[in-house]
Amino acid sequence: MSKKMQSELVSILSDLIALPSPFPPGTSVEICAYTARRLKKAGYKVEIATRKKGVDNVVARMKGKGKGPVIAFNAHVDTVGVGERSNWKSDPYKALVKGGLVYGLGAGNCKGSMAVQIWIAEEIARRGGPEKGELIFTFVADEENLGPEGMEYLRKSGKVRPDALILGAQTENNLIVAERGVMWARLTTKGRAAHAGNPAAGDNAILRMMRLVGALSSYYDKALADRVSGAMKSTVNIGMFHGGHNTNVVPSACTVEIDRRLLPNEKVKDAFKELKKVIDGVGEPKSMYGVEFLTGTNGFFAPENGAAVGAFEAAVKTHSRRKVKFLNATGVSDGRYYADDGIEIINFGPGSGAQGHAANESVPIAEMVDAAHIQLDVVKRLLG
Repeated sequence: MSKKMQSELVSILSDLIALPSPFPPGTSVEICAYTARRLKKAGYKVEIATRKKGVDNVVARMKGKGKGPVIAFNAHVDTVGVGERSNWKSDPYKALVKGGLVYGLGAGNCKGSMAVQIWIAEEIARRGGPEKGELIFTFVADEENLGPEGMEYLRKSGKVRPDALILGAQTENNLIVAERGVMWARLTTKGRAAHAGNPAAGDNAILRMMRLVGALSSYYDKALADRVSGAMKSTVNIGMFHGGHNTNVVPSACTVEIDRRLLPNEKVKDAFKELKKVIDGVGEPKSMYGVEFLTGTNGFFAPENGAAVGAFEAAVKTHSRRKVKFLNATGVSDGRYYADDGIEIINFGPGSGAQGHAANESVPIAEMVDAAHIQLDVVKRLLG
């Protein structure tokens, strides 16, 4: 392990940890300004892309002389909040280097990967840049909020349209190349309020909702049983259930929010239609309930024989002397915004997913170094 390289990576990560970026409700301005300064100095064409005040994103580009693919790297700059401060053994905004680990808020998710990507960008510039194609580094906000002002904005605005997208993630330097889609929906029911001492005089909106949710649950128990692809499963979760005003009042309104996780071959539009069909089939008066689509993105699957995936497999074998593992994703990444673009989407980076969003979060320094070597090799294989 190069001591100079290790020192540089730890220094960058320490700087990032010291720049608070919990979002919401914080800001990404300072951390993006820091990143932009470094990459401008390295020779990149840098843009601070902003649609909403306080929610900055960095897009840094460097083109090669010859024709070739567009390769984009991505890491999100925002973190969750500190949470219960007493659970932290050290200052969450001051990097602690101990036992081969760097501790601090966001050290694993996702500032460890961000530090590696900044180092890679600078190292590639020191070596003269890519020989062909175009290299893009994106550092975005609004990821933890599942919001539209980060990577979704860069995609919709046309600012970043790559052939391969490499997202920083806590994979212990293995690959996630497939991700389930997600669809959120809201059910609402109406009723008629009455005194709880005479419930027959009212119309209970919670009981109506229970009938709808019961039918939905029974349907999905059977329908989703066979929707499996490898380690991925099609799932449903009732995430929120709100209703009623007071214990002694028959409730006149109830709301439920639903999370559906979809296999890559399932589409958000079809999943919502399926849900609505089940609800409509229960037989409740149509004026007394509603089904609303909230948000959703399709899943993706990068073929294992793709150029970028192949470059990662070869690079991991060269630098780590092992065969790369393909992991199953539990959550969703910013790659979902490119799910319908027909590109290779890869999640890769140092650290364990168990560290994310936890007090005393950390990332192994050795994994950061390994991630830097591997991804530098990947760029060389794809762009020269």
